Amino acid sequence: MQKVLIANRGEIAVRIARACADYGVASVAVYADADADALHVHAASEAWALQGQRPAETYLNIDKLLEIARRSGADAVHPGYGFLSERAEFARAVLDAGLRWIGPSPQTIETLGDKVSARKLAQKVGAPLVAGTAEPVRDAAEVLAFAQQHGLPIAIKAAFGGGGRGLKVAWHMDEVEELYHSAVREATAAFGRGECFVEQFLDRPRHIEAQVLADTHGHVVVLGTRDCSLQRRNQKLVEEAPAPFLSDVQRQRIHDAARAICAEAGYVGAGTVEFLLGGDGHISFLEVNTRLQVEHPVTEETSGVDLVVEQLRIADGLPLRVTEAPPVRGHSIQFRINAEDPARGYLPTPGTVTRFVAPGGPGVRLDTGVGSGSLVPGHFDSLMAKLIVTGATRAEAIARARRALAEFEIEGVASVLPFHRAVLTDEDFIGEQGLRVHTRWIETVFAERHHTVVTPLPRPEPGSGAPLQRCFIEVDGKRVRLGLPASLLGALGAQEGPRKGAPLPIAEAAVTDTRAPGAVTAPMAGTLLAWKAVDGASVAAGDVLAVVEAMKMEVVVVAERAGVLRQQVVAGSAVQAGQVLAAVESHGS
Repeated sequence: MQKVLIANRGEIAVRIARACADYGVASVAVYADADADALHVHAASEAWALQGQRPAETYLNIDKLLEIARRSGADAVHPGYGFLSERAEFARAVLDAGLRWIGPSPQTIETLGDKVSARKLAQKVGAPLVAGTAEPVRDAAEVLAFAQQHGLPIAIKAAFGGGGRGLKVAWHMDEVEELYHSAVREATAAFGRGECFVEQFLDRPRHIEAQVLADTHGHVVVLGTRDCSLQRRNQKLVEEAPAPFLSDVQRQRIHDAARAICAEAGYVGAGTVEFLLGGDGHISFLEVNTRLQVEHPVTEETSGVDLVVEQLRIADGLPLRVTEAPPVRGHSIQFRINAEDPARGYLPTPGTVTRFVAPGGPGVRLDTGVGSGSLVPGHFDSLMAKLIVTGATRAEAIARARRALAEFEIEGVASVLPFHRAVLTDEDFIGEQGLRVHTRWIETVFAERHHTVVTPLPRPEPGSGAPLQRCFIEVDGKRVRLGLPASLLGALGAQEGPRKGAPLPIAEAAVTDTRAPGAVTAPMAGTLLAWKAVDGASVAAGDVLAVVEAMKMEVVVVAERAGVLRQQVVAGSAVQAGQVLAAVESHGS
């Protein structure tokens, strides 16, 4: 290959561009309108506009991506993670266009991406499994029947999903039906298909995964394990390698099952086999992610293997440079730095980063997609950066992480930095006697212990964002940088004035905290996904009225009092945090 189109954005696009440079090939970045000056645009050899704002118009648009590949002269495509990375139809379209696909074959993606067929394959090779439906369920009644037969909790999972999207865990019978419909809705929005299956959910499990590399020469290598138990809403926040406090038997069982599953599937490329580990020591296969994982850096740090460069080598038909599991080098912990407010239930906080001061020093790595002045758009994932800290031992990595997190400063948007600092004081995580966290620990134990620890960051004053000093133009869709004096740019902007109909920056949007009685407001900036109660309906206090989505997260809006619903915003509209969506009028008013 000579030139790789990176079909992604943010920190992973920066990471891939750097790997391409290390490997000696050119890279092509693509960008949505809001990402026109993002870091990944500058990291690549060249950049091309996708000309749109929402995922469906940009990073999920196969035709646009392939057209840019053709026009730019790219001969390979790296999908990163998320977006189209696990879509067999994209892999097939890339290959049909005569390009190299940096990932497993479309057939393998289909087999392992379908969680039902993946379970069948896991059963065939003898991997550990809990009870589950043999095929996708047809409706909520089948989910209820399974729960009644096998007991709660149960996991309702998108059959063609991944990354926690379309995954709902039901702990009570009266929530099963709504959670099923929510899983279908999320799966359809994220993956284009809404089929779901059901399986038993281990109570308070740890999330353990194995990193696999496989080439076209028959080598399948497990590079080690990771623990990814610190999650909220099935989205990981902290990951570490190797997975601590596993017995030799458990670790070997996970390695053997991961290798057998990938070998049976004819896997080629980098992939991850995920498992749940119950408190009783029971291991159960969860799924296979047929792509690079967000948490891949901790395996790189502890194995000495550059996973992205290995992906490029495999796509070039070269053999793996490691054919056996390498010895573990110390311990590494990754902290996802999301634009979310822990004090408000981890609600996304899109906006402009006005200050970004990264930590440094021995054992500290930062993979970032933002810097001071960067925009965090509301249409995409909330991940801004990843802090990876490595030490000779887990204790040293934790001590080093405390120092690095204390140095880290982000202003302009809320971040999860306060959460990470608090985790590193909790005995359940740092205790020397064992890891007592589990996949719902953040929403249960941590929430009770640390409800006063995390506080929201202040919103920036209007206009406090640092002005950009760069300029570019697009020539036939290709991004070309211009060097113009900042004073000239400022003068041009002043003459032009605000564009008619252009939205105000988030920090300057006119949102008031003073609400009329019965006002129904948006909990965050995003999209009003759907109304759950019709206009003019009688509602009771606590009824779900609407669903707002931002950064791939759904939040329900409930009525604060009884009355008649009067909608003021159409479903599908973009909304600002605190914007009035409707009013609940008193009966008889």
